[in-house]
Amino acid sequence: MLLALNKPYGVLCQFSGDGSRPTLAGYVQQKDVYPAGRLDHDSEGLLLLTDDGRLAHRLTDPRHKQPKTYLVQVDGAITDEALAALRRGVTLNDGPTLPAGAGHAAEPDWLWPRDPPVRFRKAIPTSWLTVTLREGRNRQVRRMTAAVGFPTLRLIRVRIGDWALDGLPPGETRRLL
Repeated sequence: MLLALNKPYGVLCQFSGDGSRPTLAGYVQQKDVYPAGRLDHDSEGLLLLTDDGRLAHRLTDPRHKQPKTYLVQVDGAITDEALAALRRGVTLNDGPTLPAGAGHAAEPDWLWPRDPPVRFRKAIPTSWLTVTLREGRNRQVRRMTAAVGFPTLRLIRVRIGDWALDGLPPGETRRLL
């Protein structure tokens, strides 16, 4: 079995917790499924859950290089030079990244409001871009955009391999397999 969840902002990618933050248990009713990968509590979007250990391994093992695509809102007007640097790969404190797919994006009309909202500053614009990775380091997209001078404000995973968010509302699940 494979489920897609549109993980809301602030939800931990685990089923148990100390009660201080919401967990997957509040959103996934299906028993005996586990996340195939993670999303930080301050990231949103597609999270795959499965009861099949081999499928989970295929989805998460770096040797299989499942592409993961993110819609990213950054602080400032992203430059072509910054996008080119992301495409080449950037050096982070844990070493160089693989080249990423990166391009300008418009703010999508299907985007749901975030609670709490992203900070707004009149004097500083924001930009939207897409970033596609084939590796998955801790907070990698956030660290990459910061390394090129454009800190991430909002991060939404929209695709993992062949599976996409495709209009799934926040907090809802859809059976894929």
